Amino acid sequence: MTLLQDLESRLAAALAIAMGEPASAAVTAATDLRFGDYQTNAAMVLAKQRKTNPRALAQEIIDHLDLADLATADIAGPGFINFRILPTAYAARVAALIRDERLGVPATGEGKTVVVDFSAPNVAKPMHVGHIRSTIIGDSLARIARFLGFKVIADNHIGDWGTQFGMIIYGWNHFLNEAALTQNPIAELVRIYRKVNAATLADPAVLEDCKAELVKLQSGDANNLAIWQKCIDVSKAGLQKIYDRLDVKFDFWHGESYYNDHLAGIVAEFLETGIARESNGAVCIFSGDSKPQEEDPFKVHKEDGWTDNPAIIRKADGGFLYATTDLATLQFRIDEWHADYIWYVVGVPQQLHFRQLFDAAARWGKTADFQHIAFGSILGDDRKLMKTRSGDNVGLIEVLEEAVERAAQAIAGKNPDLQGDEAARVAEIVGIGAVKFAELSQGRLTDYVFSWDRMLALHGDTAPYLQYSHVRIRSIFRKLDAPFDASAAEIHLTEPAEIHLARLLVRFGEVLPTILEEFRPNLLANYVLELARAFHSYFEACPVLKAEESARSSRLALCELTSRTLKQGLYLLGIDVPERM
Repeated sequence: MTLLQDLESRLAAALAIAMGEPASAAVTAATDLRFGDYQTNAAMVLAKQRKTNPRALAQEIIDHLDLADLATADIAGPGFINFRILPTAYAARVAALIRDERLGVPATGEGKTVVVDFSAPNVAKPMHVGHIRSTIIGDSLARIARFLGFKVIADNHIGDWGTQFGMIIYGWNHFLNEAALTQNPIAELVRIYRKVNAATLADPAVLEDCKAELVKLQSGDANNLAIWQKCIDVSKAGLQKIYDRLDVKFDFWHGESYYNDHLAGIVAEFLETGIARESNGAVCIFSGDSKPQEEDPFKVHKEDGWTDNPAIIRKADGGFLYATTDLATLQFRIDEWHADYIWYVVGVPQQLHFRQLFDAAARWGKTADFQHIAFGSILGDDRKLMKTRSGDNVGLIEVLEEAVERAAQAIAGKNPDLQGDEAARVAEIVGIGAVKFAELSQGRLTDYVFSWDRMLALHGDTAPYLQYSHVRIRSIFRKLDAPFDASAAEIHLTEPAEIHLARLLVRFGEVLPTILEEFRPNLLANYVLELARAFHSYFEACPVLKAEESARSSRLALCELTSRTLKQGLYLLGIDVPERM
């Protein structure tokens, strides 16, 4: 039980006595520590319902509160109840956390399965800067959910099917450079695709040949299937190198092609059940007429009023679309993986697609908690979508290389003693971590400007600052003559700085479950920043190694717990920490 849960439990017991019936109310961390550590507005809410004086009710609640050796309570303003945790209570909690591998985090997701759909690049195309958000946000949410006890299935739903393969197969047969394919497969596939695309614009006959190659592929032609499979294999190998560098792992790579055999059956079922109907030769899902028109994803408002906005699941020529594949994917995840939750970490522009998908799934009888975890865009210095000078998307691998190179330069300037392989390893950890934290410290729905100088700074709200904080703590223990056993230390908190550090350490288990309420990993980013700042203030105010016993052991134990909590918090953001930097 977290400290916050303990307070809520005691408050519920007091409310039951004061109100004469079972009642509960939320307790929240105080926004201003001058008034206490936690607070509740229960008296104000209940007084309004009962039409009584809130301050009088607050006093009655306090009179029945059994806070024992946990906290004190007082009334503020129109009826807020503020709680101040006793230093001895914080000390007891810290001692318990030191012995707890989970650092006080409750396993709220036990027995529940969540599928996280993220990254999802297209085969035969390089990952670009736009993939940063889906990949890094999705990975962090998967890590957090897993730590909270969920069974997590991470699925990379790659784009490995579609009309582009007709052009790629044509280019493979006419323009492929085998040596270039071996050296840099993605670059070679992009080159031949662009060459074929230019050729189709110059000669319509080439476009017809590409369409013919696509028909052969979709009909199961052995040669075209072999080329298609080769494209997938070399693309996956190239993608895996990036994922390895980012330390991003997937349980499955079920791309669009995985569901091809199910698409015709789904269309037939939707026609049979009336969820879809034919329109001008195509099969479309129309409104179920069960929602107000302004909330209906299958309606759109135009000048002459509301009109249909259907989702096509089979084109007039018999081809299937993303909506069809996504319905098959959703069905598989529920029927085969028994998903309780399905999270799609995909950009804001796909909002309508997912609203239609979830509405159709509900009418189909597919029951799970579906969430479109949308995100905004990464902008350049001109506050426009980040592009190269030629107008192309900035490649993700180029971003990572640049981050590591700049980190290496910064580290060489700060610590020239780091050399060789160790310097390269630290530069990799710091550079990749900087890119990740720059992403995860933002509100996911906001657009943000990509700034190298800001993300790699050793001061401020950055990963290098947090990594340095961890390094600084570990350096304390390297100065000891013998290993230190934090679990054997008695915790004594007397100084304001050490009480505040304990306050934040205790809140790790309270903060983490809230992240999944609105899918906001930036809450964890904010927490580890606040913890690091509290540690630096503590370290400046409270001597550790030079302190007399038993303060010395107590303060070393606080340092050890801070180190573990920082490292765990950063790990859940996908960020590693070096021993030196």
